Amino acid sequence: MRVLVIGSGGREHALAWKIAQSPLVTALFVAPGNGGTERLATNLAIDIADHAAVIAAARDNRVDFVVVGPDAQVVAGLGDDIRAAGIACFCPSREAGRLEGSKSFTKALCDEFDIPTAAYARFEDEAAALAYVYAQGAPIVVKADGLAAGKGVTVAMSVEEAEQAVIDCFSGAFGASGAAVVIEEFMEGEEVSLFVLSDGKDILPLTTAQDHKRAFDGDTGPNTGGMGAYSPAPVMTRAQYDEAMARIIEPTVRGLARRGTPYAGVLYAGLMLTGDGPKLVEYNARFGDPECQVMMMRMESDVVPLLHAAATGTLAGHAVAWKDAYALTVILAARGYPGAYGKGSVIAGADGLDSDTLTVFHAGTKRDGGRLVANGGRVLNVTALGASVEEAQRRAYRGVDQIDWPEGFCRRDIGWRQIARERG
Repeated sequence: MRVLVIGSGGREHALAWKIAQSPLVTALFVAPGNGGTERLATNLAIDIADHAAVIAAARDNRVDFVVVGPDAQVVAGLGDDIRAAGIACFCPSREAGRLEGSKSFTKALCDEFDIPTAAYARFEDEAAALAYVYAQGAPIVVKADGLAAGKGVTVAMSVEEAEQAVIDCFSGAFGASGAAVVIEEFMEGEEVSLFVLSDGKDILPLTTAQDHKRAFDGDTGPNTGGMGAYSPAPVMTRAQYDEAMARIIEPTVRGLARRGTPYAGVLYAGLMLTGDGPKLVEYNARFGDPECQVMMMRMESDVVPLLHAAATGTLAGHAVAWKDAYALTVILAARGYPGAYGKGSVIAGADGLDSDTLTVFHAGTKRDGGRLVANGGRVLNVTALGASVEEAQRRAYRGVDQIDWPEGFCRRDIGWRQIARERG
């Protein structure tokens, strides 16, 4: 099988890394890829927003199967266009991808199918949104309705912070994604990510993970695309897991199928574990980044048959096996991220660190001759396995400390909640 992975981040490097291990794969391409993917696949320098160019590249390289990574391409309907060209593709349809592309779409689906989530209101007018904030008070959550690279959500602990978040959305801080705003009640609890595969009919549960969105230690600083993650997340009990599957995941998949827009792909539910049970925070219509990195490290099964089955309606009967270990990833980001940051700084020591328990996934990197240079905000994902989260964390930071990149930074406390629980 000749496989093409779409994307250039750490998620796509992790997918390519795992796909490359499959005996089913005879050729692997990544478009556009990064400085890490070029070591295990052929990078294709194409504009992935140009669907015709993607299809042409797939045909030129006799690709049998395309795996789409980024949210923007899901929401833009790249999967639909690839399938229309007669090529199998792991990517939800444009219509099903609205679960991520529009927060108000997901909220309406929750209303229709009685899926537990935060109370909310949607606004297209700044004055009305501000009036709602003033009436509700804080804490409160303000979200740009559309895609915002993981940065369009403000958990406002004061009315002034919520007010600024509303103003930012309507002033164009998130472009068209902020033209509408969803304002939600603040939910008390701990957040966890739950992943499943679906082919539109059947569901194959994958695993749980916990992301760290804030830029700095102690969950302080601005929201980012994610500064680290670990998997699995034991904070979610079996009872909570079963409840989430029965009340959130299954009604969503059944509901979309009933609407005539079946969901085929990976479904990523961000859940809040509240005193009233798990509630949906949001859906993502793709693998998380950096959750994908820890999931691929832990997965024992060949990922290719699973992705292909989800894409082709043949998921029934498949199972997935996991290593009896935790995985933890630490993001090395360019100083200034998630704000303005520089590109082109040289990174030393990242190559050659890989072992049975440690892998460095690249995100914002490229090769410049013999040098590895930074080419994005989140740049490297140092990912380790361990018998506990604490052991995985220790191995990951040992890897981080072998990388020489003065222009980068990372959080030093990834996994802190679970490590505290492990220590008792």
